[in-house]
Amino acid sequence: MFPLTVTFPDFDPSDAVRAAIEEKAEKLQNHFENITSCKVTVASPHHHHQKGHSFHIQIVLHVPGQELVVSKEPEKNEAHTDVYVAIRDAFKAAERQLDDYARKLKEKH
Repeated sequence: MFPLTVTFPDFDPSDAVRAAIEEKAEKLQNHFENITSCKVTVASPHHHHQKGHSFHIQIVLHVPGQELVVSKEPEKNEAHTDVYVAIRDAFKAAERQLDDYARKLKEKH
């Protein structure tokens, strides 16, 4: 497994949230084996004491010769008021980027 850094600048996450991120990060290797590191940031920019705040997920993947960035903005999807949905969608986008990157590498060789 590659080095994984997970940060929560705006709130204290539950163990279940951390576990969900770790599980999804580990599965990224099914899409591309040579990930050298992964940094995940889960932010809740408008984390006031109100119902329905959204989560912004950013995933930065380092692969040989490239940095792939996934950034899911909460304003664009109301479903992202659920941290698990926001995490799922961000990791699906990361999987697509890794698949595209792997395909481009194969085309070069």
